[in-house]
Amino acid sequence: MKSFILVAILLSVSTLMGADKTSTVDIAVIEQTNAELAKVKAEVAQIKQENQRVAEELAVAKAQKEEEIASKIASDIAEEEVLEKNKTIHISVVGQGVAPMNTSSPAQAYALAKRAAIADAYRAIAEKVKGVRIDGQDTIKNMMVQRSTVRTYVQAMVRNADIVETTFKEGLCEVEMEILISHSDFVQ
Repeated sequence: MKSFILVAILLSVSTLMGADKTSTVDIAVIEQTNAELAKVKAEVAQIKQENQRVAEELAVAKAQKEEEIASKIASDIAEEEVLEKNKTIHISVVGQGVAPMNTSSPAQAYALAKRAAIADAYRAIAEKVKGVRIDGQDTIKNMMVQRSTVRTYVQAMVRNADIVETTFKEGLCEVEMEILISHSDFVQ
């Protein structure tokens, strides 16, 4: 019985000795893990610094590009023809009109096509002089365009436009129209 107790004591002591080795190994693993974690944190900090540097470079490049675009727009506007005092601008356009199918005679078809071509030429002159107002509307359902509408408007008074040439071929009438605009035409 004494030997049994002695064996039990020896087993308990050996178990305690093994526990010390296990805790020593666990501490070494924890220290190694902490060292790797510190290394990863340093790498993350370095990557954050690099990202911040790249973001700053992109912001500078974006500002430079915006400045270039603004400069280009300003130079394009400066090159645009402006109506100055004692100067005139010559505007030439071509209007088109199609003869309707249900006319009583070829003369009527020609007259209607010519009238449509003249109206189209007047519209083209008004667009060049006054500009075009554009209204657009899209109806979207289930992320798909159901209906898209674009409307253009032009409103202007056109006077003293001259018809330069009229051609009629195969039901299409083309009217070339021109106008000379001076500064005094716009002074009220």
